[in-house]
Amino acid sequence: MRKSKSLKRIAQALERMAPAPLDAPDFDQADAFVWHVAPDRLQPVPRVNRVDLSLLIGVDRSRDTLLANTLQFARGLSANNALLWGARGMGKSSLVKAVHASVLADGLPLKIVELQREDLPSVGRLLALLRGSDHRFLLFCDDLSFSHDDQHYKSLKAVLDGGIEGRPDNVVFYATSNRRHLMPRDMIENERSSGINPSEAVEEKVSLSDRFGLWLGFHPCSQDEYLAMIRGYCDAYGVEIDDETLRAEAIEWQATRGARSGRVAWQYFTDLAGRRGVAYS
Repeated sequence: MRKSKSLKRIAQALERMAPAPLDAPDFDQADAFVWHVAPDRLQPVPRVNRVDLSLLIGVDRSRDTLLANTLQFARGLSANNALLWGARGMGKSSLVKAVHASVLADGLPLKIVELQREDLPSVGRLLALLRGSDHRFLLFCDDLSFSHDDQHYKSLKAVLDGGIEGRPDNVVFYATSNRRHLMPRDMIENERSSGINPSEAVEEKVSLSDRFGLWLGFHPCSQDEYLAMIRGYCDAYGVEIDDETLRAEAIEWQATRGARSGRVAWQYFTDLAGRRGVAYS
């Protein structure tokens, strides 16, 4: 009798600890959401931080491929999950957000949901929520990568493969990463050299990238592309500067940072706009 009461109290305690089923938000209130946990919730984002698709220079092939894939999905057709990998600061996350804006401009009601890497273990709950909606969702994870002892990659399979239920038809997954195989090369080599079966030691993690239908590579830009990015920003936001001055200042700016990328181009432009008294939004 006492044992039965104890089991009942334990069951009641577990029931209280279990999170209540999450009600779907009003997806019509915004086109973008951020997923949070503890407690689970989808927070609407009234204004997304992004640049226009036309201002992304030097990524033409990736831009056209990702846009075509996203348009297919938004129109209710089949589409691939996409991994955007490569050099830092070359516009990977900017491209995802710009493509989403371009699809909206075409009158297609696509929602974007940002998922943080550390929240991947909760992705099953998120997918269950999105599965029950009539909307179509672009699930986006920025700066995705895994370390040697990181088990979050197992949760990612729920997005890419969907398990027994399959990935929801109304969800496509885009991720950005600096690593093509989502884990450091030295860790891949270390596991291969120390594993009992070297060919299987890292297969589970490395094969994650193979589950993306689209691999889009981003590489360091040339100096001409770097200068063209800055000129594009100046023209778009009304910052006046002659080509000779822009070239001299921009090259000096990149030299002080030891790098040349889209991010560095934007940082120089931000400084330039401030010095010229131009406010942009």
